[in-house]
Amino acid sequence: MILRLLLIPLLSLSLAACSDALSSTQAPDFSAQSLNGDTISSESLQGKVTLVKFWSTDCTTCVAQMPDNIDYYNQYNDQGFDIIAVALKHDPLDYVRNFTEARQLPFTVISDKDGAISEAFGDIRLTPTAFLIDKKGRVVKRYVGNYDKAAFIQTLEKALAS
Repeated sequence: MILRLLLIPLLSLSLAACSDALSSTQAPDFSAQSLNGDTISSESLQGKVTLVKFWSTDCTTCVAQMPDNIDYYNQYNDQGFDIIAVALKHDPLDYVRNFTEARQLPFTVISDKDGAISEAFGDIRLTPTAFLIDKKGRVVKRYVGNYDKAAFIQTLEKALAS
């Protein structure tokens, strides 16, 4: 019992340190083809603030967050914000296409069919996982699961202003 009480604060501290360690690190290089045939790469993100969001059609939290993602994209796209939604490799391409079309996702959607993008970002397996990347290609913040919307908007607006 005492060991457990000692480990919990240490675990929390180490997780916080990991999150801080991601800040200001360069986002990994990647290149992929979007569902509409465009080539998207880490280079093409330069000069924009981009949310790279790993998701899947069978993830209830991912599906629940999509309306907010659409709102963020529509509200901030004119200011240089973009979203790249990366569907994990286990998600059938037909499901990803149907979801994208049915929900009329206005941002770029990629099927990570070989898992290369997920691997480049640290072998992502848990969805949703998202990375907010600044105009210089640095990771500003990593988000796993649900997150505070107001805090996200504040971080996004700060990154757009920089």
